[in-house]
Amino acid sequence: MASNFVYTVGSGLYLTAGVLFFTEAVHLPADQVGLGLGIAGLVALALGVAVGHLADRYGARGVYAATLVVQALATAGFVLVDGFWPFVLAVGAAAGAKAAGTAARSPLIRHYGGDRPQEFRAHLRAVTNVGISLGALGAGWVVQVGTLTAYQLMAIGNATAFVVSAALLLLLPPVAPVPAVGGPRWMALRDRPYLLLTVLDGIMAIQFKVLTVAIPLWLVGATRAPHWLISGTMLTGTVMVVALQVRASRSVDSPVAGGLAYRRAGVAFLVSCSMISLAAGIPAWAAATVLITAVVIHTVGELWHSAAGFEVSFALAPRHSTGQYLGVFGLGAGLAEAFGPGLLIVLCITWGRPGWFVMGALFGLTGLTAPFAVRWAQHHQHARQIHREPPAKARVA
Repeated sequence: MASNFVYTVGSGLYLTAGVLFFTEAVHLPADQVGLGLGIAGLVALALGVAVGHLADRYGARGVYAATLVVQALATAGFVLVDGFWPFVLAVGAAAGAKAAGTAARSPLIRHYGGDRPQEFRAHLRAVTNVGISLGALGAGWVVQVGTLTAYQLMAIGNATAFVVSAALLLLLPPVAPVPAVGGPRWMALRDRPYLLLTVLDGIMAIQFKVLTVAIPLWLVGATRAPHWLISGTMLTGTVMVVALQVRASRSVDSPVAGGLAYRRAGVAFLVSCSMISLAAGIPAWAAATVLITAVVIHTVGELWHSAAGFEVSFALAPRHSTGQYLGVFGLGAGLAEAFGPGLLIVLCITWGRPGWFVMGALFGLTGLTAPFAVRWAQHHQHARQIHREPPAKARVA
């Protein structure tokens, strides 16, 4: 918990003001930032599954700590960025290490979460958002000052948090890897229903970029709302997650419930995206009111989306391949990292108001599809278990 908390204080700095660091301080065009973040997301796609498999076979603690150190070095490298390709190199390394770390820590979550790792993951996310909210306060100062030095201090603070997080993690006793069983080495990549859920979750995960990419750019470029409201929107969402994520996750206690939660999340995102579009061209106080209301609705959807992802990703993953399966599931977040910022910038920032409605409709359709994909994955899991039972019965006979 302590390691996770420190990590997320640093992450809160970057999540709130990271895009503005590159557009306002480094003076990269928004479309180049979107392209660079997309390339970084593709790098992350290539690493999650492989590193998750390493964590399964060789121990999650050491592998996860190594990813934190790499992420710290990459984030510190932000201060050296002076053009597009140095930007791509730095954010690519940081995104790759982040994706690898997400997969590597999954066996740790399953170990310390006991019978309900999904609920433990919800507690971690609540702590995560406490850390993010503290980081967002610091980011608010950075955005208000707006100097290159302030943004560089933000990057150094983020990197320092990752180093401290790795040091705290190494205080935990090592977790023995779960022995492998028979079957294909990369079985998660052959599980088509699980892959479909990964894609659907990835489309839905673009919603995280709405708060960290689209709203800051929309607020600054298209509305009259005060710039400090960027931190206000982030804090609103994080406070709600801290207070409500564990409660929201308790009711999502089966894959079927997870599918229904995806559906509710899609509706909430459709409503929130539609409202965000209305903040342009109205007085500052009205724009601020609309944006905060939209963020509240969006965060309700985020609670349901996160709870659904916790449930289906763990419940449908074999225990002996937790890191590999969660690495595959992390490909969804990688898709959001790769294509989400560019898609949101093209639709919602460049195109404008109509793009927000298109984005909301995409979220809604994805939510409607998820329950059918969950049922397919359950049938596949049941068939796999039946396939493995006869040899065991034969040995008993």
